Amino acid sequence: MEKDHMIHKDGEVDTSKVDETLDRMDTQQADEILGDFNEFRTYLSKRVKLGKTAGLDEEQLAKTAEKVADYLAEKVTPRNKEEQLLQELWKVGTKEEQHALAHMLVKLAE
Repeated sequence: MEKDHMIHKDGEVDTSKVDETLDRMDTQQADEILGDFNEFRTYLSKRVKLGKTAGLDEEQLAKTAEKVADYLAEKVTPRNKEEQLLQELWKVGTKEEQHALAHMLVKLAE
């Protein structure tokens, strides 16, 4: 595995690197992605395709989506009504419901 990367060469995902990876994102880039829900969905779609190309299965993608959603719910203010709804659903959901929502987000991005 290259330093600071979430995906090992063998296809395993190191979800502990999600926060570091998101923290490295340029503020302007984050604003562009999160400022419009369609832009967010397009970005998510590209990341899901990249994960699949790297050999990740749906469960690995969903676990990664959970970590990203945790990060966004804790550290990022929603910029539109869709993000607000997702954040509220995330915060009131149980771990099992959050996991199901993560699977749905992966499917939405496909």
